[in-house]
Amino acid sequence: MEKKNNLITDCIEEVLVSEEQIKARIKELGEEISRDYEGREICVLTVLTGSFMFAADIIRELSIPAKVMCIFATSYEGTESVGKVDIIKGKGFNVKDKEILIVEDIVDTGRTLQAVSQILKEEGAKSVEICTFLDKPERRVVELYPKYIGFDIPNKFAVGYGLDYEHNFRQFPFVGVLKPEYYEK
Repeated sequence: MEKKNNLITDCIEEVLVSEEQIKARIKELGEEISRDYEGREICVLTVLTGSFMFAADIIRELSIPAKVMCIFATSYEGTESVGKVDIIKGKGFNVKDKEILIVEDIVDTGRTLQAVSQILKEEGAKSVEICTFLDKPERRVVELYPKYIGFDIPNKFAVGYGLDYEHNFRQFPFVGVLKPEYYEK
């Protein structure tokens, strides 16, 4: 435990969202989504890798039937969104006539989710909504409005609870601001 605490102390500038806040908000979101989709089956589309913790916790809170599919979608290099979106879908991926709930870790510029949403609509999805753990509305460069938002956060480089910097820091049970010396080189 000592080693983990030192890692947190060494690399986190401030905690933006505590573990307790996360648990409470996920319960609320699960209830809200379940009410909104009552009597219908949804397909929860998890955007890997960052959303895996959030998606697993949200899915466990749903009281409605839910299929789960995963995709890889990225538009980042280091700490910046580069504007080009890469999407990888698994074998048997089919959204035709399904009600899709995209579960994402963070909406920043909005480019990635705009591209994913467009592809799903083109492939015949009945509906497409977005549930994001974190939202940075001040960074948005496209018109995109998630239906379900865990937390709005300021324009700071956040890690933890699935969010990373170069595949590190995902394991923290909270969301914190990474100290600049860890990503400015």
